[in-house]
Amino acid sequence: MIRFLFALIVSLMSMTAMAKSIVVLGDSISAGYGIEVKQGWVALLQEKLAEANSPYVVINASISGDTTAGGLARIDKILATHKPEIVLVELGANDGLRGLSPALIRDNLAEITRRARNAGAKVLLLSMRIPPNYGKRYTEMFYDVYPQVSKALGVTYVPFILEDVALIKELMQPDGLHPNAKAQPMIADKVWTGLQPLLE
Repeated sequence: MIRFLFALIVSLMSMTAMAKSIVVLGDSISAGYGIEVKQGWVALLQEKLAEANSPYVVINASISGDTTAGGLARIDKILATHKPEIVLVELGANDGLRGLSPALIRDNLAEITRRARNAGAKVLLLSMRIPPNYGKRYTEMFYDVYPQVSKALGVTYVPFILEDVALIKELMQPDGLHPNAKAQPMIADKVWTGLQPLLE
């Protein structure tokens, strides 16, 4: 019995050592606002990894309402705690909804990216957009921060992850800002496409 327990402990320790982590640093879109956590795209991404026999474990460090400044304030502790191989950054929408400077949003995303890379992690930026009522100039300046950070730091970004969702009423919650459960597999598919090259 003792030998069995010892072998089991060693096996579990070995599995833990082999596991690699992916951290999702996001806001309500990634935290699963208004739906069950298991229905969210982050949980579905974990399922995709399991189906692909990938050793990665997804850690969801997303907080509803979070901003790029909030993510920047949290990133060091997250990196030290989880030591991720990959960080998915889905932030910026709440900054945009508050009308914050696109330059500030860009700088915060860039610094998050730098710190993650300095800790040895690959980074995937997940782009967001804001409603058109903020004006064409501001909305375009806002969206441009993602390709700007991507180009400046040489990291991959996924175009607007709600591209095929945001304008379809049946896929959105009543607030018009958050995708419902039906939309989550579509978001997971889009993120998966961007993530796969980083897993190799």
